[in-house]
Amino acid sequence: MSDVNSLDYGPLKGLIGHWKGDKGLDIAPTSDAAKEENPYYETIAYTAIGDVTNAESQVLSVVRYHQVVSHQSNNEVFHDETGYWMWDPKSKIVMHSLVIPRGVCVLAGGEYKGPTSSDGKVEIEVFASLNDENWGIVQSPFMQKTARTTEFRHKLTLKDDRLSYSETTVLEIYGKTFEHTDQNELIRQPS
Repeated sequence: MSDVNSLDYGPLKGLIGHWKGDKGLDIAPTSDAAKEENPYYETIAYTAIGDVTNAESQVLSVVRYHQVVSHQSNNEVFHDETGYWMWDPKSKIVMHSLVIPRGVCVLAGGEYKGPTSSDGKVEIEVFASLNDENWGIVQSPFMQKTARTTEFRHKLTLKDDRLSYSETTVLEIYGKTFEHTDQNELIRQPS
């Protein structure tokens, strides 16, 4: 691994730091064919960890993260996620790997096309699917049978000290297909 301060983190550079947001909305399926809306707050810590080299030819700049999400109604943690964001400057590919303690792992990816405007706003979009040969989803036998994830989409928008995201996880659960969505806006916290 190289010195973390000298690497090209590309579109991931602005993520590094600690973030808090209290405008989250989780829309989840229920067993009675309805949906449940849960307002939430969260913290996300992004840490630059350096680079990794794959097969002596691919060099990735890597940012590790830890996300903790709590219900606004009772302050109970209902989601804890850890993973990595990776930047391949040679191919302009962004990768997002994540693990949640429900027996689900995702490797999502997408091409970064550069800033979307002259105001410095950065948008990153990644995708994974059970049927995609490059960007996939692995889950436990229980989750495959009971709450199967078939698709994952994540979009981040970063401008200055504001980070917003929208995330959709397509699930086969309770005998139907459901788009479980999350979105929030976070503010960078002082170091």
